[in-house]
Amino acid sequence: MAKSGGGQWRWLWVTFGVIVLDQLTKSMAKFYLSSLNSTQEFFWLNFVLVHNTGSAFGFLNNQSGWQLWLFVGIALAVSIGILVWLWRASSMHHYTAAALALILGGALGNLYDRLVYGYVIDFIDVHFGEWHWPAFNIADSAITLGVILLLISAFRKA
Repeated sequence: MAKSGGGQWRWLWVTFGVIVLDQLTKSMAKFYLSSLNSTQEFFWLNFVLVHNTGSAFGFLNNQSGWQLWLFVGIALAVSIGILVWLWRASSMHHYTAAALALILGGALGNLYDRLVYGYVIDFIDVHFGEWHWPAFNIADSAITLGVILLLISAFRKA
């Protein structure tokens, strides 16, 4: 267990790193993929430009627009909850702190997109033959990795 007198704020560098990497890669995808007007294909990986107005797996993607504010609200609530958790924690296992920082970075990266563009920019398309995983981005990857680390941390305590 890591000890810190004023919460676990030192982990916010991970959050900042996720946001910067996420926004940088989304900007690159937006520039290169829209200017090429095509998909860049590699063996089992494609780079495509997708404007996702829904959530994971395109959930609520075809709605009239109300879902934007639902997802903004969820992202804000999760972000505030994580910040309070990090602030109140005088000690926390490093898996837990890293997990929370990754989830926070991913949530804020996608929140930025929703507030600025009205959708999330996704660009990574993993496929095996004709089967395609829904397009995602670095923020989504950080959230997924954070959840996995949070589960590992929870099972380590059990």
